[in-house]
Amino acid sequence: MKTLNNIKIIGIDHGYGNIKTANTITPTGVIPSANRPAFGSNILRCDGMYYSCGEGHKAFVSDKASDNDYYWLTLMGAAKELRRAGISEADVYLAAGLPLTWVKSQRGEFTNYLMRNERVEFEFNDRLYKLRFVGCSVFPQGYTAVIDRLSEMRGVNMLADIGNGTMNIMYITNSRPVTSKCWTEKLGVNQCVIRAANAVMDRFGTKIDESIIESVLRYGKADISEKYLACIRSAAREYSAEILDALRKYEYNPELMRLYVAGGGSCIFRNFVPPSDRISIISDICATAKGYETLALEKIQKQR
Repeated sequence: MKTLNNIKIIGIDHGYGNIKTANTITPTGVIPSANRPAFGSNILRCDGMYYSCGEGHKAFVSDKASDNDYYWLTLMGAAKELRRAGISEADVYLAAGLPLTWVKSQRGEFTNYLMRNERVEFEFNDRLYKLRFVGCSVFPQGYTAVIDRLSEMRGVNMLADIGNGTMNIMYITNSRPVTSKCWTEKLGVNQCVIRAANAVMDRFGTKIDESIIESVLRYGKADISEKYLACIRSAAREYSAEILDALRKYEYNPELMRLYVAGGGSCIFRNFVPPSDRISIISDICATAKGYETLALEKIQKQR
């Protein structure tokens, strides 16, 4: 969270698997209830309803404004950032993003979606928050994860921002993004999770919990027997090869350019792709949300 003249600038990365702020990560599942849930650590209450946030992952939807889930998650993300600063009442400027090739067509609708209420009161984990939304900027997703590295990105570079639902690809030449060379592929980490679960089912006739697969993808290991571990690792390597094939479709050539990998899928590159001094892994999963805040701050300062 950044502050400018008492305005709190809060960056929120509305991922399909997790919603990230500059300092927090929460799965995107949302379960509404008329009564307070008996369990849960991310309970939001607004307009007489309770919402358990972080219960599993949200299914892929191309239009993030198609239901109310991301709105409740936005309030939750703002509350988490404000709570870290000991604040419960604030003027808030939201900084968010959309996939590279969708941002132009969906920016207006998503901005209106997030700014539907200028003032909102809600409870999060039994604490009352009173927010006034004073503005919102929606930026291209992925690029913001590397804005603090642009000075080192001389020559031709490719950025692959691998989220849970999509992979955003962008060329950056001599520190400047090339807007004509941006693509979005539906090849997110969830595709790898599904593939690994199917591989385990096909080979062993066993349904495996997704949290085990996610542990293997994130850390390269899990507390399971070697035969299951080997099966999941094999699926992850196949997915990694498919990612590289997709990049080559857009003329990725490791001898002519450097590759930067960001997003939740960066851990798969770290664990299942042979290391190379021409591949840089952005391991901070909150980097995109932090980048949103930086760009929003610059935008507001230029307008004043």
